[in-house]
Amino acid sequence: MLLESTCHRSPPVTFREALIRGLAPDRGLYLPARLPHLDAGDIDRLRSMSLPDLAASLAARLLDDEFPSEAVRRLAADAFSFPAPTVTVEDGHSVLELFHGPTLAFKDFGARFLARFFSHVLSERGDTATILVATSGDTGSAVAHGFHGVSNVSVVLLYPKGRVSRFQEAQMATLAGNVRAVRVPGTFDDCQRLVKTAFVDQSLAGLRLSSANSINIGRLLPQSFYYFASYLAVTRTTGDPVVFSVPSGNLGNLTAGVLAERLGLPVQRFVAASNRNDVLPEFLATGRYRARPAVPTLSNAMDVGDPSNFPRLLALHDGSADEMRKNLAGIVIDEQLTRRTIREVHARTGYLLDPHGAVGYAAACEFARALRVPVPLVTLATAHPAKFGDVIAEELGFSPPLPAGHEDWSERPILARELADTEYAGFRAYLLSEA
Repeated sequence: MLLESTCHRSPPVTFREALIRGLAPDRGLYLPARLPHLDAGDIDRLRSMSLPDLAASLAARLLDDEFPSEAVRRLAADAFSFPAPTVTVEDGHSVLELFHGPTLAFKDFGARFLARFFSHVLSERGDTATILVATSGDTGSAVAHGFHGVSNVSVVLLYPKGRVSRFQEAQMATLAGNVRAVRVPGTFDDCQRLVKTAFVDQSLAGLRLSSANSINIGRLLPQSFYYFASYLAVTRTTGDPVVFSVPSGNLGNLTAGVLAERLGLPVQRFVAASNRNDVLPEFLATGRYRARPAVPTLSNAMDVGDPSNFPRLLALHDGSADEMRKNLAGIVIDEQLTRRTIREVHARTGYLLDPHGAVGYAAACEFARALRVPVPLVTLATAHPAKFGDVIAEELGFSPPLPAGHEDWSERPILARELADTEYAGFRAYLLSEA
């Protein structure tokens, strides 16, 4: 599979090269130059498969020309080793639960897939690499756990001080070993800017820098797989329409859904559910992309003012705002409605939504009111409610219990280093001395 840069100023590369590079030399993001198309028969054959087998089958379809089939299936099945159930919450409205992995967030799927393929390629080459990641919440912990203990990879995680939950910080900043966490006295966008600048700094070439957030196509492609599993769970016949509501921040999960659609998944519409950081809904309404400082909200993993995956999303719609509007509905949910949705859904159904899932659920409900014919709705639940126990307690009067194996998080010492400021010079010095 060949991949092209969204900036179109770099030559196409193989998946292996895109995986290791992360960002294209022209600072564009890699996208497949051409995707295989799955017809109804291909999709129906996935119906009887477990999630690991479904992921392995789709990965093999995409990557068999570059990796031995057995290796693709083994690595993909290992990455998707935990469930992603689609749970009916109300009539016609289901939730795709993506929080059953080791860090209780959807990013476990992509991070584990990337870690396994990344290490496989480096081992073949006898090489090493340094992974740089900017995170607004769950990416850092997923990457930290996905790559922890991988001998040929060092990981540096940047996160905004005071803008991730204490639980999220504990998940990514307590592992040590080949994983280093760095607090940045600024916003997620400052973290992302530092990472992007480092990628094009030739003086750091010896570190062999790469990315593991959704900048890297190796993390994005596997996220398209669980859309297939969820679609099959809520339909009886391939071709039936489904609407997916996606909590949207850096736009990686939404872009993965559109990739699934381009592979042949029948999706009627995507709802781009946003909090107050409404860059994409504003673009859909006005045709103007306006980056701005991120605003802190309850759904902090979505607090992004300049989403990295926007160029990919635009490219997948032929660079046209009009084409994007046909496929995506941008809906903004404020803090008050986020809280009310947590309360009301729990009161009606007993189902517990975290703040990100609540944004998605509220947006799906708003979108459904405009539908003339009912269509199955699937909201992506991207994080376990227990990761936001303080918010749940404020709204419902109790904190949901953490799954087994996570109860001791508050006792783990935070091992993060803190930068003095958000200037690149300080971060560069850190990389040269510590990475």
